[in-house]
Amino acid sequence: MTISVVIPTYNRASFLPATLDAVLAQTLPPDEIIVVDDGSEDETQEVLRSYAPQVRHLRIPNSGELVARNTGVRAASGNLVAFCDSDDLWRPGFLAALAALWQVEPRTAVGYSDFVILRDGIWGEASKFAAAPPGFWDGLRVAGPDLAFFDRPIVDKLIAFQPFFPSCMMVSRDFFISVGGWDEAVNRIVGMDFATTLRMAEHVPFGVVRRPLVGIRKHAGGYSADVQKMNLGDSRVLRHVLATRPSLAPYAEQIRASIAARCRAALDTAFARSDFDAVRAIYAELPPAQQRSLIARAKFRVSMFPAWLRSPVSAALLRAGSLRARWS
Repeated sequence: MTISVVIPTYNRASFLPATLDAVLAQTLPPDEIIVVDDGSEDETQEVLRSYAPQVRHLRIPNSGELVARNTGVRAASGNLVAFCDSDDLWRPGFLAALAALWQVEPRTAVGYSDFVILRDGIWGEASKFAAAPPGFWDGLRVAGPDLAFFDRPIVDKLIAFQPFFPSCMMVSRDFFISVGGWDEAVNRIVGMDFATTLRMAEHVPFGVVRRPLVGIRKHAGGYSADVQKMNLGDSRVLRHVLATRPSLAPYAEQIRASIAARCRAALDTAFARSDFDAVRAIYAELPPAQQRSLIARAKFRVSMFPAWLRSPVSAALLRAGSLRARWS
């Protein structure tokens, strides 16, 4: 069993050394580390040269994160491929814990570890897995203190809650390529990883390491802290997978409901921010039934008011909604 690590990067020269140091400090060293520089315009190339020959690097024209990851997968020689974004960090035991999934269950298609948020160099305490809704982890086959497997597809679970991130992921390389790798059709959409996670959720055994071994960094250059963009991006990803993957037909009703809920949440956030251009754009993406709802129509109409009238009317509408929520 050999392990390749693929790290896509774009203008992350200030973060990349810490990420590479964490990969090089693994208790189970990888057989190769491949960094795919997606056309960076900062000092990324200088950073990478300082890590040669331990780190192999490829440079491609700026093509987006998913293209960079797939480039790395195709270049990899390992049986297993682990991914890490160039601003995230692994605990020293990450690769050993993920590889153990294949040692216990050689048929494993994909594995993910738990993670915490990393802010200003401080690792958070609340893990993502712990935030799952009741029943999410039902059906797990426990295979050790931290290892477990889903033995049936979990698409339905992921439509409702998504705790699996690329920097926590390891795949069987041949299997991953055979199912299409990273879904590049949603490249550059906020939340683009969701399409591939849903693809993985169709395949079993689906392994999990129930220990937070990854720090997902939150910083000004990332999108994941913007709830409005994430909800809207996820709704677009869900539209894509519903339209292009016949295997997801049994989940169509659940997917459509999730699209509507995410669009509505994005519209509500935009309205609360007084981002009226976004309100109008998001309203156009709402499913027809949601466009007919009283609240959505009211917010859309307010967004069309003259600027001098929008602010007081929107403030009054938000106050009314707050009072209604308080007394409901």
